[in-house]
Amino acid sequence: MFPPIEKKVLADANFPTSSVCRNGPKEIRADGHGIPELLKAILKLLPLDTYDSHTVTVMQLVSSDVDRIGRPKVWQSYESIINEEEGRSIALNEVERFAFYERAKTAFAVVHTGETALYGNIILTKGIVE
Repeated sequence: MFPPIEKKVLADANFPTSSVCRNGPKEIRADGHGIPELLKAILKLLPLDTYDSHTVTVMQLVSSDVDRIGRPKVWQSYESIINEEEGRSIALNEVERFAFYERAKTAFAVVHTGETALYGNIILTKGIVE
């Protein structure tokens, strides 16, 4: 039997971390840090899953924000960091807001950061450490 797939959430400053973690994931506080710096550090130690085509998930913009802010600039930063650290191209999987919250509830941990970029939340699926 294989162990369950382990997911970690890097949550921005607006994410309802305490509510999501109430009956599930471990809450970790990293309030003084941005997600890009934590993402880079995490990926140096923990690789992403190579078997899942949706190994990196972000929260899809709600319709009223699509025209107002467009594609979040922080996502380009994530893609650059992930592709560099992984040595391969990995697409961001966009998931509807409330579905994202439900997925976050099944994660191993939610790291609450000081990230202020809108739609900065990201779910990582851990791979095998070789």
